Amino acid sequence: MPQGKVTTVPDDGLTTRQRRRQAVFAVHTGPGKGKSTAAFGMALRAWSAGWPIGVFQFVKSQKWKVGEETALKALDGVNGTPVTWHKMGEGWSWIQRAGTERDHAAEAAEGWAQIKRDLAAETYTFYVLDEFTYPMKWGWVDVAEVIQVLNDRPGTQHVVITGRDAHPDLIEAADLVTEMTKVKHPMDAGRKGQQGIEW
Repeated sequence: MPQGKVTTVPDDGLTTRQRRRQAVFAVHTGPGKGKSTAAFGMALRAWSAGWPIGVFQFVKSQKWKVGEETALKALDGVNGTPVTWHKMGEGWSWIQRAGTERDHAAEAAEGWAQIKRDLAAETYTFYVLDEFTYPMKWGWVDVAEVIQVLNDRPGTQHVVITGRDAHPDLIEAADLVTEMTKVKHPMDAGRKGQQGIEW
């Protein structure tokens, strides 16, 4: 296994083992494909480590069946490791419905309120906040509050946030930031998304 080379050793009084066990806050952003896919890959590693997993999807419709959901739900409870999947809203960033009565901003705020409750209760060890950059971008969830809550989360709870256009303050606060860039995409050549690749 490749070993990371640290550039500086913090003067924090912690041992290498203690630093290795610190909670990680990650952000996957950028215009390229693979942000959620990478987060769900991390969730599989978390499941393998026996960590309870909470997935909170903020954009994809409840009717949209993604492969990662099917796979992770199949792993729920296997070897005693729980996986819980929450879908917030009705896919409001992708689907425009005339006459809808839903208040997507309120639903996003309630989703964030649930995450805060779960963090306070240490419900999960690994959280995927999928497409969570959008409610922050649209002003439905306060960026400063998200950063404060994540900085103050108790225990060893790992969090990964996905989505384009991550706020600069969110990027600054994160321990791990990956920006997905697009070099080529089949849709550029007029091809449609397909099962097993996009969902």
